[in-house]
Amino acid sequence: MDQEKDTSLLVDLAQDYYLRHLNLGEIAKKYNISRYKISKYLNEAIEKNIVTITINSPFARSHDLENKFKQFFPNPNFYILKNTEDIAHEDDRFYSFAAKYLQNLIKGKKIIGLTWGDTIYHVIDSFQSVPKENMVFTQFVGENGKHNSLAGSMRMVQKVAVRYNGTYLTIDAPLYIANKEVRRLLALEPAIQPTLATAQQLDLIFTSVGTIDSINSVNSWYNSEDILFPKINPNSIAALVYGRPIDKDGNLLIDNEHDKVFGISFKKTMEVPTRVAIVNDKFKFLALKAALNGNYFTDVILNEPTANKVLAELE
Repeated sequence: MDQEKDTSLLVDLAQDYYLRHLNLGEIAKKYNISRYKISKYLNEAIEKNIVTITINSPFARSHDLENKFKQFFPNPNFYILKNTEDIAHEDDRFYSFAAKYLQNLIKGKKIIGLTWGDTIYHVIDSFQSVPKENMVFTQFVGENGKHNSLAGSMRMVQKVAVRYNGTYLTIDAPLYIANKEVRRLLALEPAIQPTLATAQQLDLIFTSVGTIDSINSVNSWYNSEDILFPKINPNSIAALVYGRPIDKDGNLLIDNEHDKVFGISFKKTMEVPTRVAIVNDKFKFLALKAALNGNYFTDVILNEPTANKVLAELE
């Protein structure tokens, strides 16, 4: 068979198999060629670029951006959702993308901690149901005080536990408690102590990155900033991680003595083996950059617009 006839046959076989969806038996009968040879020719068509196969995944990752992030921040694993032209469903695509990779990270873990927020809420909403025995979902810090919100942390642990047929534990107390003795005594309360004890054994945390707007959106926090964050200039707060303020370089702005967060200690939080941040708000790019500078997360899931904004600040 000369090259032209060979190419022509490969094209015909490929069209019948890939476009007309004939099976190998039908093609073998049509051309009087064995199935073995047809399989061989179809592979040859791919090798000679007569056939190219493209998989247009709605959850394609931007490996180029991920590699660029690795150059600046070598420690975390990055999962960056590549843009598509489907702008109308951009948020839904991200929530499904984040849910997919987060559930992969959760696999094999037993005790999971989480915080609150719209992004976390929608990601959980996109979870596949994966019934598992003995899984526990728990708060590890207090509440955000938005009791009328579906995205409050107490409701969130219940919501995610349903997806896994697991159990959940809550902390019925505010995120910030100004009085040190009150924090100590409250941690001993029978309704709270089991949650804190469980949270000491966390395998994974998933959360987002907060901003000063997170504080300003809760009246009781906004009116008490000087008490909650003593001797800290609010303008120096670039982000909040696990409820604690950090500056633009990622430095923690509050020490253990003045930390008003009710929950497990910041040191204990940083000992959790897998700490996942999920960010799809490009207006949080400076907060995310600060958190990355401080190396507070082991895994970061974000979208391309946010990633590009962070890189623009770095390059």
